[in-house]
Amino acid sequence: MKNINALAVFTLLMLSICLTSCEAIAGIFKVGTGFGIFLVVAIVAVIGGIVMWIVKGSNN
Repeated sequence: MKNINALAVFTLLMLSICLTSCEAIAGIFKVGTGFGIFLVVAIVAVIGGIVMWIVKGSNN
């Protein structure tokens, strides 16, 4: 457990040295935006699949 904490601290230290705060925040928002778009598309696809399944079932 101590090794994981030391690794996390080292990683955060290196990121804070290498990245300015604006670059770090921009990276976080880019990842968040991409994940959000993926999540919306996945939810719309699931809802569309459920609607198609219900429509096919009611026609029989």
